[in-house]
Amino acid sequence: MKTTICASGYTSTIRPPESVTGVEKTANAKSYAYTGALHDAEYDHLVSLELGGDPNDSRNLWVEPPSPGHKAGAGPNNPKDSVESKLHTAVCSGKVQLAAAQKAIAADWTTALATLGLS
Repeated sequence: MKTTICASGYTSTIRPPESVTGVEKTANAKSYAYTGALHDAEYDHLVSLELGGDPNDSRNLWVEPPSPGHKAGAGPNNPKDSVESKLHTAVCSGKVQLAAAQKAIAADWTTALATLGLS
């Protein structure tokens, strides 16, 4: 993991360009009948890249609507990002096994930290 997810800048080496993900985001939104503003939604990975998630597998990507309290037009606001960062830190410091972090965030990101005893 020291040469992949725990290496600084790793996700930028595998993240698909917006020219690819923009088209996918639009198609994905249509497949879910999402009609909100795409500017305020995030094309997100179920298992984040920083936790070893597949960068371009449609089973790992979805259009995540804005969170409650979001100001329209302000772009995505994603509280899931801080959970991903905490899990990444725990994995790279050896506190949590990668597979356990992946399973917890895929099951329910809102409870992942508690499930792993990190909250």
